[in-house]
Amino acid sequence: MFRRIVVGVDEHQGGRDAIALAKNLLVRGGELTLAHVLAHDGHACRGPSPAEESGWASAAELLEKVRDEADIDAHLRWQVSDSVWRGLHELCEMIQADLLVVGSSRRGLVGRVLLGDDTREALNGAPCAIAIAPANYSREPVAMREIGVGYNGTPESKHALELARHIAFGTGAKLSAFEAVSLSASRFEDRMFGLADAVDTLLYEARERITALGGVEAHTAYGDAAEELALYSASLDLLIVGSRGYGPLGRLIHGSTSRKLAHMARCPLLVLPRSARVTTAGEAAEAGREPAVPMKG
Repeated sequence: MFRRIVVGVDEHQGGRDAIALAKNLLVRGGELTLAHVLAHDGHACRGPSPAEESGWASAAELLEKVRDEADIDAHLRWQVSDSVWRGLHELCEMIQADLLVVGSSRRGLVGRVLLGDDTREALNGAPCAIAIAPANYSREPVAMREIGVGYNGTPESKHALELARHIAFGTGAKLSAFEAVSLSASRFEDRMFGLADAVDTLLYEARERITALGGVEAHTAYGDAAEELALYSASLDLLIVGSRGYGPLGRLIHGSTSRKLAHMARCPLLVLPRSARVTTAGEAAEAGREPAVPMKG
């Protein structure tokens, strides 16, 4: 689970959805921070202008309103920056957050950035894991019943599985993992097997890899990874995937599979970079608290 979570909040519904997800991912005794970014034109000045002071007052009012509506105990922070994402990244670095949660509304925080020209630059600099709450998530039941992992045997997917085990342990959720397989030309070099046999073999091997992990329900499918993962996510309450590089959301931008998944996932999506730290059950016990228990709002 996560000890310090920053939630991106703006005037749209996405911020409320992000808060609902953050409450399910915050370890008991953890710190929740609601954050709002004020954009500026980049021109330096000796002190805040009247417009900036008015913006700060509006940000404080917005954050207080959202906190009261959610009925949660949270710190309030606002940041002046030349982009929403850069401001959120800076805040995460300052408070050493290990998770940033945002909403996915097209008109809200994430939607604006994903439609912008600077998407790649904005998302690559994130210093921690990022979770994306689907639209209207706060209006639906958010109990963690099943947690899924995109798994393919890489170190990144193993890291994602480790985190998923901790969350499932604390919430009592069922844990499953999914691998999408596809055929390469090399599988047909000797022409000994037909297409159906080759696909069956790949699916069998993938299922055996997942089953060998222990305590994980195996799911496999043949086809496009993003499309199959999106279908798989329809039965989940949280999908966790690892990231190879470029920052936690870099693969969502540079990798076509993950980029598609960011738009297609039917449940909350958590992207875990290599550097993200996982709160283990042992560490939680040493700190004198139960691991992976969601905070009640």
